[in-house]
Amino acid sequence: MNRHALPGNSAMVLAAGLGKRMYPLTIDRPKPLVEVAGKRLIDYAFDRLRSANIARAVVNVHYLAEQVEDWALSQTAPEIVISDERRQLLDTGGGIQKALAHLGPAPFFVLNSDSFWLDATIPALERLRRAWDETQMDSLLLLSRQESAVGYEGAGDFHMDAGWRLSRRQPGEKAPFIYAGCHLVAPSLFAGAPEGAFSMNLLWDAALARGRLFGLTHDGLWIHVGRPESIAYAERTMESYAP
Repeated sequence: MNRHALPGNSAMVLAAGLGKRMYPLTIDRPKPLVEVAGKRLIDYAFDRLRSANIARAVVNVHYLAEQVEDWALSQTAPEIVISDERRQLLDTGGGIQKALAHLGPAPFFVLNSDSFWLDATIPALERLRRAWDETQMDSLLLLSRQESAVGYEGAGDFHMDAGWRLSRRQPGEKAPFIYAGCHLVAPSLFAGAPEGAFSMNLLWDAALARGRLFGLTHDGLWIHVGRPESIAYAERTMESYAP
């Protein structure tokens, strides 16, 4: 695809979830601060942002928010802006919409703070940048093939055609591609979005209807750490991974 304009230099890191499936590890810490292979989950996300020279990251907080704020104070780069959702948890779409003023007018990255990936040769964020085409796209999702996903047991999320356009998995079927917890999105996609809490899926469905939701297949491993028992398996896989 032809890149029409470079995405912006900012990112949203979603860190406000309750982490219920990671109980009991999340009794005394939010899920983004749970460690895998000696590193907190949110640190994997920020390693990717630093490698991509992102200048500003907005991090939303809700559950045990003070711990994430303390973690943010310990970071030197990128600049971190806290988006406070203590009073109301806004879900993925609502959380991003609340933070739009801090993310700038250009397309920006969104990363989940509780899953991560291992790159192959070219970092995934750089591949997303190169693939972005604002003339065609409202959002470009990083996708993992089922066989490249570690710790995932679901039926997949999307089908993708030869031009990278996405369609949803239908009920009762399996899909070859899984959303890998990272995407590029144009701020214009939020025009007319509802107030308060809503899922990003609402806006992705609107982009799908316009033929403007695209995917990019990750060429490394995507690691899903959904439960405490997933951590040891993820760590063994990381030890043996050779891109």
